[in-house]
Amino acid sequence: MNFDLIVVGSGPGGYVAAIRASQLKMKVAIVEKESLGGICLNWGCIPTKALLKSAQVYDYINHAADYGISVKEASHDFEAVINRSRGVADGMSKGVQFLMKKNNITVLNGYGKLAAKGKVEVTGEDGKKEIHEAKNIILATGARSRELPALKIDGSKIIGYREAMSLPKQPKNIVVVGSGAIGCEFAYFYNSMGSKVTIVEFLPNILPLEDEEVSKALTKSYKKYGIGIMTESEVTHVDTSGKGCVVTVKTKKGEEKIECDVVIAAVGIQTNLENIGLETLGVKTEKGKVLVDDYYKTNVDGVYAIGDIVKGPALAHVASAEGIICVEKMAGHNPEPLDYGNIPSCTYCWPEVASVGMTEKQAKEAGYEVKVGKFPFSASGKASASGSKDGFVKVVFDAKYGEWLGAHMIGANVTEMIAEVVAARKLETTGHEIIKTVHPHPTMSEAVMEAAAQAYDECIHL
Repeated sequence: MNFDLIVVGSGPGGYVAAIRASQLKMKVAIVEKESLGGICLNWGCIPTKALLKSAQVYDYINHAADYGISVKEASHDFEAVINRSRGVADGMSKGVQFLMKKNNITVLNGYGKLAAKGKVEVTGEDGKKEIHEAKNIILATGARSRELPALKIDGSKIIGYREAMSLPKQPKNIVVVGSGAIGCEFAYFYNSMGSKVTIVEFLPNILPLEDEEVSKALTKSYKKYGIGIMTESEVTHVDTSGKGCVVTVKTKKGEEKIECDVVIAAVGIQTNLENIGLETLGVKTEKGKVLVDDYYKTNVDGVYAIGDIVKGPALAHVASAEGIICVEKMAGHNPEPLDYGNIPSCTYCWPEVASVGMTEKQAKEAGYEVKVGKFPFSASGKASASGSKDGFVKVVFDAKYGEWLGAHMIGANVTEMIAEVVAARKLETTGHEIIKTVHPHPTMSEAVMEAAAQAYDECIHL
């Protein structure tokens, strides 16, 4: 079949690009070897949030007495929690199927790869191969769990994110290797469900890409929950010969061994570049990423790449934005290139973590003289009323011009609050303008205004 555009991969980059292209009057097909929605919708963003919500509800019930409510003998059904998560993911996947039909997008079920210029080969489950032609092709093949030499995923004792969110039975003891968003989220979920959890992180802080104060605050909260944290530590070997696992960890103090039922490998992701025909057309790559311009065009005319397989944060909302920019440029529009310095990052553990822009350390290293404001949720009326006083909002401004360089939050619902900062930075809003922006009371979002005021010695409630 002939199309204006074929998209290979139906994750949040691929399916969004396909829909936008259809809106722009292109004849579009999308290739998917598994379920529509890709990893994010089926095995990532959406089902993990469903798991985390179950954990949060269970936490609330177990602390109901703090709110003057008596609940006797609360318990959880692990299998039902997992099934709810899968149900949420299945529902969202069906939603994408509806969107494909609504936008007249042809869905090609199978494994897609570049076959020649303007041609995509699709291999179905039965092994049958079909060639489809298109003026333009977008590669949006995503990524998978990264494996380390000492941490080979076997799917039963050493597992990745897929297995971690669909285990048939809850493990009693878990070691989570890596403390990025995936590792911290699974650590919170399993700890809340009653498993004994230990996090092993190679770098000095958990959530190592976040502001150091945020990382330390989350460490404090996790230790309060009973989660073991080993930083500046490395897993050198996992013995799976017995009933469970024996994890050998190299620390500053020497070697330690931890016994557990399951090891979750959360040490990052690896791009899916193999066997998608890059070599056939000579598409250039570097360090496991496809090289593209500001509008996601590769060195080969008519071939584009978006999402995890190109340089930039491997985040669903980034892939979606890239997909829209890519097809709008393809259609002859004049979209702005994506500002990668204004991408929000969210971790949905508890307390939640959200950030955008530079950390205080990064701003100083970049040569800025900074004004820093911090407002703790312990001083927030809404946080006190809701029983969620852990955390703070921290803001970083350029002292000379008032440019908002960054914001870093840890606390209840901060993943919903960060968008205010992203929008304000997009509009080049200064600290003084935020201070004079009336925020509703009582809300958690007041902390943004208060933090900005604190940076300029105008804070009222501290």
